[in-house]
Amino acid sequence: MKNFVVKTIANAGALAVAIWLLQDITLTGDDTGRKVLTLIVVALLFGVVNFVVKPVVKLLTLPLFILTLGLITLVVNALMLMLTSWLAGLFDLDFHVDGFWTAVLGGLIIAVVSWALNVVLPDED
Repeated sequence: MKNFVVKTIANAGALAVAIWLLQDITLTGDDTGRKVLTLIVVALLFGVVNFVVKPVVKLLTLPLFILTLGLITLVVNALMLMLTSWLAGLFDLDFHVDGFWTAVLGGLIIAVVSWALNVVLPDED
């Protein structure tokens, strides 16, 4: 359970950094509490997308992973971020990613920051 909480906090922190750095990834809300709650829910949604959808996409694009020596990971991460944005719209959350190239850069930022936070945060069960 503690590992799940740590991963969610890392995702939320990584999403917050991407929102802060890129103007085309937006998180809006009435007040700070609403923004934090939306960010945590979007982080949970992003974690579910990465847990359920990403392995299937990686399996289906395995030849492209081999052909591009793994660089297709940037595209897959961007697609997962765009899917999270679309799902957030369905759940009436104020999170939006505007454009594919913004999603590519956002996916790269999220991957790096999430990795760094997972290194720093404890992960015992």
